[in-house]
Amino acid sequence: MSSLVDLPLPQSCEELLSQTVSFETVNQNFGGPEGGEAVLISYLEKLGSEWGLSARRLPVEGGGENLLLTCEISREAPWLLFESHIDTVTIEGMTVDPLIVKADGDRLYGRGTCDTKGSGATMFWALKNYTQQGKRPYNVGLLFALDEESHMTGAKSFARGALTEFLPNLVGLIVGEPTLMRPVVAHNGVMRWTTKTKGVAAHSADPSKGQSAISSMVRVIDALETRYMPTVSKTHPLTGKAAFSVNVVRGGTQVNIIPEACEIECDRRTVPGESADEILQDRDEILAGMEVEHVDLHVVPAMSAERSSKLLTLLDPVLREHGIEAGPQGAPYVTDASFYDAAGAPTIVIGPGALAQCHRKDEWVSREQLELAVKIYGGLMRKG
Repeated sequence: MSSLVDLPLPQSCEELLSQTVSFETVNQNFGGPEGGEAVLISYLEKLGSEWGLSARRLPVEGGGENLLLTCEISREAPWLLFESHIDTVTIEGMTVDPLIVKADGDRLYGRGTCDTKGSGATMFWALKNYTQQGKRPYNVGLLFALDEESHMTGAKSFARGALTEFLPNLVGLIVGEPTLMRPVVAHNGVMRWTTKTKGVAAHSADPSKGQSAISSMVRVIDALETRYMPTVSKTHPLTGKAAFSVNVVRGGTQVNIIPEACEIECDRRTVPGESADEILQDRDEILAGMEVEHVDLHVVPAMSAERSSKLLTLLDPVLREHGIEAGPQGAPYVTDASFYDAAGAPTIVIGPGALAQCHRKDEWVSREQLELAVKIYGGLMRKG
């Protein structure tokens, strides 16, 4: 892993990407090192200072800090904000060196090259270039956010806190995720929860003395899959279909003990317009009469296209200038943009690379996409 003292000032966007990839920022919930993201935040702050940007550390609920770098032209100028998360998924089992970017033709391999250190590097490079421009119509900010891959605490904290300062004069917020530089204006949300059943432990030689929590859970799963799942049928023209699945089951301690506890983890994908309260009510009606407990509810709202129309109008000629004529796109996954949209910010998700290149054992991004991203981000910054 890199340290702050052994990295020269990057001379290209590709070199900047290589430097950010060299910091191990695997999310701690996936086995990453404690403080890994903080070390990269410190380096990005140092680099921003070298390039004449102002820096703010923003506390994150649950621990850690986001970093906001800004180029403020005047108090009256409107704001454009950009965001990229710095955490990654695990590096275990990768078939390329995860922390050293290796070039093979047009491809650059390494963990985070596509998701989303590629977006972060291109946004940062475009912002560095912007500080040297004569025409600077906007105040521009770049947020490096924590913990997107797990609980999105970085985005939640920014949406509830510092983002509110910018909303009265905010033109829009660009979230960097791999979209092949096509604008995603709407995407699905997600609700996750854990459902528990309780039993009575007993020796398996006489099961009648106990009560199996697993047997109770079998009935719960059956109800969810045969009666609840068919009701999950709403669709959205851009983001696709809502979905539900039971994806983790845990129960029992050893083979000769009747299990006293069992739990499942459920995943409910939501489309724009669905209400969390209504979803939970539908679930509870299906499970009425069963002795269950629901805990650890995690909600990421769907992002609708309603607020982004003016931002898309601003972005469209920049895209066309560089040969991209795709209309507004939708996506079935979730991003940090959910929280910014919910807070009232016009938000578009757009970044270099493709979803199919992320989270792989040989994650990569193309040089062509990096170059295109710098041009499009920079073009938007100059679009006054």
